[in-house]
Parts: sequence; C-alpha cells; structure tokens
Amino acid sequence: MKGFLLAATFSVTSLISYGQDFLQHSAAADHWVDSVFQKLSFKKKVGQLMVIRESNTQNGKPIFYEKELKKYIHQYGIGSICPFQGGAVEQALILNELQQKSKIPLMVCIDGEMGLGMRVTAVDKFPDQLTMGAMDNPALVYTIGEAMAEQCKRLGIQVDYAPVIDINNNPNNPVIGYRSFGQDKWRVAQYGVQIMKGLQSKGVMATAKHFPGHGDVAVDSHLDLPVINKSLAELDTMELIPFKEIFKAGVGSVMIAHLSIPAIDSTPNLATSLSAKNVNGLLRQTLGFKGISFTDALEMKGVAKFFPQGKAGVQSLIAGNDMLCLPGDVKGTIKELKKAIKEGRFTEAELDERVKKVLLAKYNLGLSQKPMVDTANLLADLNKEVPTLRAAVALNAMTLLRLTNDDILNPSIGKVAYVALGTSSNTTIGNAFNNDFKADQYNVSYKSDANTIKNVLSSLKAKKYDKIYIGVHDFSKRPANNFGIPDAIAQLANDIDKNFNAATVVFGNPYAAKFFLNAKNLVVAYEDDSIFQKAAFNALTQQADFKGHLPVTVSEDFPFNYGVKKNDNSVVYPASVGMNADKLLIIDSIVNGAIADHAFPGCEVLIARKGRIAFYKNYGYLTYDSTQHVATKDLYDIASCTKISATTVSIMRLVEEGKVSLEKTIGDYLPVYLGSDKANMTIRNVLLHQAGFLPDTFFDRDYLDKNGNPLPGYFSSVKNDSFSVTVTDKMFFRKDLLPKIDSAIRADKLGPKDKYVYSDNDFIILGEIVQKVSGLPLDQYAAQNFYKPLGMSTTTFLPLEHGFQKNEIAPTEFEKTFRQQQLWGTVHDPRAALMGGVAGHAGLFTDAMDLSKLYLMLLNGGTWQGQKYFQKSTIDQWTSYNSNISHRGLGFDKPYKDNATEKNPYPSRYASPQAFGHTGYTGTCVWADPKEELLLVFLSNRVYPDGGSNLKLSRLKVRENILDAAYQAILH
Repeated sequence: MKGFLLAATFSVTSLISYGQDFLQHSAAADHWVDSVFQKLSFKKKVGQLMVIRESNTQNGKPIFYEKELKKYIHQYGIGSICPFQGGAVEQALILNELQQKSKIPLMVCIDGEMGLGMRVTAVDKFPDQLTMGAMDNPALVYTIGEAMAEQCKRLGIQVDYAPVIDINNNPNNPVIGYRSFGQDKWRVAQYGVQIMKGLQSKGVMATAKHFPGHGDVAVDSHLDLPVINKSLAELDTMELIPFKEIFKAGVGSVMIAHLSIPAIDSTPNLATSLSAKNVNGLLRQTLGFKGISFTDALEMKGVAKFFPQGKAGVQSLIAGNDMLCLPGDVKGTIKELKKAIKEGRFTEAELDERVKKVLLAKYNLGLSQKPMVDTANLLADLNKEVPTLRAAVALNAMTLLRLTNDDILNPSIGKVAYVALGTSSNTTIGNAFNNDFKADQYNVSYKSDANTIKNVLSSLKAKKYDKIYIGVHDFSKRPANNFGIPDAIAQLANDIDKNFNAATVVFGNPYAAKFFLNAKNLVVAYEDDSIFQKAAFNALTQQADFKGHLPVTVSEDFPFNYGVKKNDNSVVYPASVGMNADKLLIIDSIVNGAIADHAFPGCEVLIARKGRIAFYKNYGYLTYDSTQHVATKDLYDIASCTKISATTVSIMRLVEEGKVSLEKTIGDYLPVYLGSDKANMTIRNVLLHQAGFLPDTFFDRDYLDKNGNPLPGYFSSVKNDSFSVTVTDKMFFRKDLLPKIDSAIRADKLGPKDKYVYSDNDFIILGEIVQKVSGLPLDQYAAQNFYKPLGMSTTTFLPLEHGFQKNEIAPTEFEKTFRQQQLWGTVHDPRAALMGGVAGHAGLFTDAMDLSKLYLMLLNGGTWQGQKYFQKSTIDQWTSYNSNISHRGLGFDKPYKDNATEKNPYPSRYASPQAFGHTGYTGTCVWADPKEELLLVFLSNRVYPDGGSNLKLSRLKVRENILDAAYQAILH
C-alpha cells in the first residue's frame, strides 16, 4: 500500500502522530517491552494481537468461556479478552483468575458505550449517546467519560470501545441509531472528544468507532456487508470530520468498521476492516493516526460471509490493523499468518512491530503488573455515579417540540389523567401525577385488542378530563416495525389528543415522535426509566426547564436542533420552593416607597430558593425623568459586587487548580512588586482586606486639577494608538500611563497590618494576578470559565463594546468634573475607568436574572445543570468566616458574627452564619444563604444622577428590608 495517498482528494493537512500517550517510550517501558518480547514464540506473538470473547449469552443466561480461555492463554499466549455478559463479582473473579493464569498481563477490553451497564448485569447504564446529543452541555459529557473510566478501572478493564463517533445521518440505520450523538458532524465530534478525554484522563484507553463512519447505512454489518456509495469528497466533509477531530485530540485507539466503500477500495466484498487502502492508506498515511487499530468483531457476517475466520484475521493484519477483535479461529489465524509470511504477503518484521506496539500500550496502561479486582462493595462502587449523572442528563436533554397551550403545564387546575401506552403496569410518572394532582391512571399495553383500546377512549370521554398526559413507553430503540409501536396504539394517542387538552411524551428514540406529529403538545424524553420519567414530570409541571433540542431531524417541522425553551429561567410558584407568595408582596411596598422617595429611579429584584426563581420583578424607570420602564435584561453597573462576581470566583478557580496558593504572596505572582513593602502580603490576607492597604489609592488625582477636572495632555476625546484606554465612550486615557497605576499602589503608604481595612486595592491586585497566572485579562477569564458556560449572556465588562445599547443599560452619575458627562454604559468607579473599564474591584455590568445563575451554581455546591465549576469543599471554605478580626470570608462579605444581638444587623437579622455576598456602591447587592437555599439579587442605580450624595437607599434600609421579607416568606 505504499504511495496510497488521498491528499489530492481530501483537504487534509499533514498531521502529527496521535494517540501517543499510550505509546510513549521511556527507558522503563522499552526495557519491559523488550524483556517480554524476547520470550515470545511465533504463535504467542500472534496471540498478543488477539482480543478473545470471554462471555456470551445462551438461552438468556450468561455463559463464560473460562476453560477455553485458559487453554488459549497457555497455548497461544493471547493478549486480550473482552467480557460481554455476567455479573460484576463473577466477572471480577474470572478476570482475576485469567490474569493469574497469563504470564503476560491481559489487556481487558469492553464494549461499554454506555458504561459497564451495557455488558455487566445489575450495573445501571449511563444514558445513550443520542440522549446526550440532545444536551448543550459538553462538560457533562466529559464527566460521564470520567465516570465510565472509573467503572472500567474498578473492574480491571483497560480499554473501552467508546465513543461511537458515527454520524447518524440515516434514520433507518439498524445498528447505530441511538448509539450515535446524532446527525450533526460537529456535535458528534465535540461530544465524542469529551467522552474520549474523560476516559483517558483516568488512564483508560478510548476507542473511536467505527472508522471511517458507519452512520449512513441501512444494513446491519452483524448480518451482511453494508455498502456506502459516497465519494471521497463527501466522506471527507461528513463522516471523517469526527475522526479527524478525535485524532487531533489524542484518542488512543480506533475500531475499523466492516463496510464496503467503493470510493476507498472497489475490491468486491472486501470490508474496510480488511482493506489496506482504508487502514494503511486513509487512516495511517492520509490522516496520520499512529495509535492502536482494532478491527470490529471478525465473527460478524460483514466479514465472515466472504472470508473464513482465519483468513479474515490475516487480511486484517495485512491491511494495517494492530489487534484482531474476536477472530474466532485462533489456531487457524496463526496457521494462515505463517503461510502469508512464507508467501511474502506479510513479514515477520511487521508482526514484531505490531507486537511491540501492543506491548508498549500495555505498559502505559499499567499492565507491567497484573491488576487484581477487589470484590468488596464492587457492585455499589460500579453504580455509585450513574443515577446522579443520568438525572443530570435527563434534566438537560428534556425536549419540548410543541406547546399549544401553556395551561397544560399547570396540572393543578382541573381533572387530570395519565395514560401510559406500552405497559400494563403503573409508571413512575403516572404515580407522580396521581400523588401530586390526583390523576387517574390508565395503562394500555401494546398487546391490547381493539375492544380494549376503544373502551379506554370511551372511559376518558365519559369522565370528561380537563387535561390528559400521554406517555409512550417501552418501545424498541431500533426503527424496524415502527419501533414496535402498533398502529392502533399510535392512533389511540392521536384520538386522545384530538378530543382533549393533552400532552404526549415520547419516552425513547426521538425518531418515534414522527408517529405523533399532530400532538398539540409534544415532548421527547429519550429514555424510559424512573429517572427520565421524573425529569419529564418536573418539566411538565414547571419544576424544571425544557433545556434539550433534537439531535436528529424528526420531520420538516421538527428539524435537527429544534427545541422550545419554554421554562428557561421561568419564575415558579413560591409555594413550590417553600415560600409564601403573600409575604413576598411586601417587597412591592418597600421598593415603590423607596422609588417615591427618590432613593433610586428603578431596580430589579430577584429571589430564588432551592435552585428556582420564586420572585422576579422590575420596578420604576431607568431615570427619574424618562418613560422607559426597567425591563428584563436591562444592565446595571454592579460596582463592588464585581469583587465576588468576577475576581473572587476567578481566584477560587485558580486556587482549586493549584495555580495560585492562598499562602503565597503578591511578590510570588507579580514580580513588579518585589522590593516593595507590598511584596510579602499573602493572597489570603489580600482576600480578607487585612494585608495592610489603606482604603484607596487615589491614583486618578494625579491626572486631575485641584477641582477634579482633567489636566491637559492625559486625555483625548478621540481614541487612537496613544490614547487607547477607554474611560468613557467620549474620553480616552494615555496607554503609556497604565503602568503608573501599579506604581502608585506600590508607592502608597501602608496602614497597620493584621487589621481589617476594606480597600479596593486588594482586588485591583487580585485582578492583575488572575491575568498574570491565567494569561487572560480578568474579563476574558471570567467569561470563559463562568459566564459563557453558565449561559450568562448579559454579564460583561465594557457593555458598549459588546453590542449593548445605552437604552438597555441603567445610567449612573452625571459627573460634573473628571469625566464631565452622563455616565451611561461605562463604569462608574473612577479608578476602574482609568484602567479601561476592566478591574478587579469594579466594572462588571449584568442583570438580576443573569447574575443569579452564578450564585445558584455556588448554592448548588459548585454544580449547575450538570456541569462542575467548583468542589463543594472549596465553596464551603471560601464562604465561611476566615478571620478572627473581621466578619469576612475569602473575598466574600458575610453577616456580622454577633448578628443576632446587633442593633443594626447586617445584612439581615435572619441571615445564617453560612450566608455570603456583597454590596455595591451604585446601589446593588447579592446575598446567598446555603442554610435556607436562598438567594437575593438587588440591582439599582441609586447614584443617578448626583453620585454618592444620595444616601436614601441606606437610610431606608431597602436592601436589608427586602432580604428580611425573603427570609420571613420561607415556609418552615
């Protein structure tokens, strides 16, 4: 196959070697490989390249090939085995015994696309890949990859034949379907890479399959050889995209499909797994993949129909594969390979190279020692992470396709029924409707006769239900025979929908939704266990959001990526989160009274509990003299709330990653401070405001006259290379003077050390440390790590530079000196303004709904919508009291320690010691209380238009009174 290159047809650049983590050479690795290799006979060299089936199913029960495997290990030195059936403990005992029997540790592989639950009895499965494809949450996919790896390691498995990165671009595909992430090549690539990275981060080799792409077929390769009649150019722009991406990302191995693709190799009946043009040519030479190459199972009819098992294995090696998966005839394969070498079709040097490659992978997988599995608590360990991650996927994948009437999402009003199609037993979701809303339950199995079906419809009509929820349950994942859904059952669902206010939920393959396209309200739930049924119930009753979107096209009306985001950030009934709605109404009088007293022109108030928003209102106007009401998504300058909403969480992340230490000093991270009296201040003390800084360094005064007006030469009304620092949209500061800000802070005198003195300087420096350590400015780092993944679309520094208009932003002060204009969309704080609007102490703009996402994540222990941002222990540490001389946490403000006896308690007499938050000079605050799972976000522009002279917000105790009202509304 020398000279076979597709570069002229494929727009593929010369690629580096991938998968090298498992093929990494070292002195120790090479020594072990050589020492093992030297002892191998010819037949045992070949044996090292074989993956042998360890178990199967017979009459519905697992059977184990223990006796045969011991023989193969002894006689042929087989290198790898693959379990398919059996319980966890019995698998562990057999694997332990086989490892002890083998002189060379066995590489244990498993076909675990949904984790070990796909093959091991009583282990729960992770969700199907198609279900994960309905989410917009790559971080959760990565976490599942990690959890799959932990399962593998616990059972002594080194290789997982996952992920499937075939693009399901044929709805009638009989073998891929739900095993794919969907029909979008980039989504398949992205999520495939995440599973791979999760697996390999824990030391388990991932296997990208089925190269070069098994998605667009209508024949099952287990039964025959599927044909794909696509050109090389078509393959390059579709099927090969996920493989290119996962190769670049470093996948350790690939599995070659049994396909006939004439554009790659026109040899009749020659599967791609046996084709040198595909393996040595396309995979190795053109795409540059250097990792381990497994064949798909050689016992499958796509190969076995045309090649006897022994010859199939030899042809696979000639094609360029490293390992033969389920070769069947072990002895025959060895015999045929010896013959091929004699005839010059293969060489012993090639064999030796493959064997050493596999041995090197074994070493890097930890197989220089024999792994032994401890059976104590094994099943519990294997199942430990599955329910939580299934629930997270269910929450993120639930997809609303049509909502004709919002009333269907409020089952508390009217007479309700739940009709379960496909089962004769009550369901989790049916029981939930019954328990919470007294719903009657009807169960109609797929075996029901016409009379039974007719009687069900008649009974529903006779009882005159106001709302009926229809669940389509227990149907096949595969498309054959309409997924096993009888026409009469589909017709019953459609008849119910015609006659009632109904919602239909499809608990399974989304393609099955095509039988219910006329439903007035339609949901796809993807899977049918109690976890997914509970998630569907929560979404249908407004206790959770519909977050998902279709991973495939169901119909013209419901194309790929379609999904109605009905409940996204919706406000729930306060009672559903344990709050009294009537008691929350006092907030109206608190706020309206303050507006009437000109404490501020308008505000946003958000209260959340138990992760859901229970109260969200906008009050007043953006200015006193305008007719523009405060609207949802209007941005406010949150002033010092920036300290915790950008800087503190960023430093937290860097500390958790080990890139910053609380006990190290400013000088350790900012060398420019070395030699100053600030160099030895610890990060811990800086966060606590007890490092010794005075309240502020007024470096802005260096550029202003005695009246506070700008001195000539320092500012320009036109932005250019010299004056490039944005102070306002009409005023620009000299870029060369920025270093003098640091100089001013370094030169400023110190106050007493180990004393609590609140200072902006602490957080200006912390913002600089974020940039120095991460390589990103604070605004970019916070956006990349928090705001974007949390879906915080309006939270930003410099809003005017990010596409927001002034009529979307609350103005702050009309500054008569310094900036001499109405501040509107640029930071109010003068020092942050001189720094270009991005600083560790001020500069962030947001709205209440957007900001709530960050604090709901913190209240939820660092996880939000299935994505992990922090360890809970980190949050607990930082939000606890961290000082003996103040009431501060690390970065966060907290209630007074003696709050219960304080004459003026802060921030509320009801706040628990676990509460944390901050206030902002412009008239803002955010307070979170883990004990009550309570959150308050209050945003106002009290400094409009006269600046800090308006103290009515504080005198009227508006923020404190609102927080008191929130606590008092909690139902105990």
